[in-house]
Amino acid sequence: MPVYMIIEAKEVKDKNGYGQYIRQVPETIAKFGGRYLARGGKVKVVAGDWNPGRVIILEFPSMDKYEAWWNSPEYRAVAPLREKSARVNAVVLEGLK
Repeated sequence: MPVYMIIEAKEVKDKNGYGQYIRQVPETIAKFGGRYLARGGKVKVVAGDWNPGRVIILEFPSMDKYEAWWNSPEYRAVAPLREKSARVNAVVLEGLK
């Protein structure tokens, strides 16, 4: 069953550091069968008061693949760039079979 990671980049505190992160992370995602479905495109609020500045949606073939990526040495090596340079919210949800 596919899983989807939805990330809201609330605040970029260090554009250079975050730029390094977004240049390095795609290779790690692809290695685990993940892919981008959306990456920072225009967001239109249609209900409620959520107004995210930047939204990223990733798809992985399974929760196991997602967790393997999240915990991989490859991703753990670049994650500190995100952690230091941006405030984000993220969730992972199971898709339909």
